[in-house]
Amino acid sequence: MLNVGDFRRRIIQPTLEHLGMYSQAAENLLIGTAVTESGLRSLTQTGGGPARGLYQIEIATHTDVWANFLSYRDDLSAKVDELQAPMFAGERALVGNLYYATAIARIIYHRRPEPLPDEDDIEGLGSYWKDHYNTANGKGSRHMFTLNYMEYCL
Repeated sequence: MLNVGDFRRRIIQPTLEHLGMYSQAAENLLIGTAVTESGLRSLTQTGGGPARGLYQIEIATHTDVWANFLSYRDDLSAKVDELQAPMFAGERALVGNLYYATAIARIIYHRRPEPLPDEDDIEGLGSYWKDHYNTANGKGSRHMFTLNYMEYCL
């Protein structure tokens, strides 16, 4: 597992600041997402599914973020573009570019109209993750998010 504190300070915080989307709640939600989705160690989905990177973002979701959200927001899409390396852009960046993957994960949440829970409401963050990221049909649970966060992220 990657060091959680390093991941927060070196990847999540600067990415959120670059996007102009920093809040402690967003930081906590993203670290909880990465720990719950991949254990901060797996770059591909167990069993060969379509999810990629530490945030386990599906390629179809990545495509949808660009086609139906970022393509209508020039300022934000330019900031996300700045995080890509030309030879390893798009879907490949979900695996190998932690800044880019973090930006896409944040934008997946940002597209939702509901506000983020309070930064210290770990169960609320778990519910937000389940409702807006993992989905009702996903294998994860709010309880799993909360347990992972309490064990690895505090």
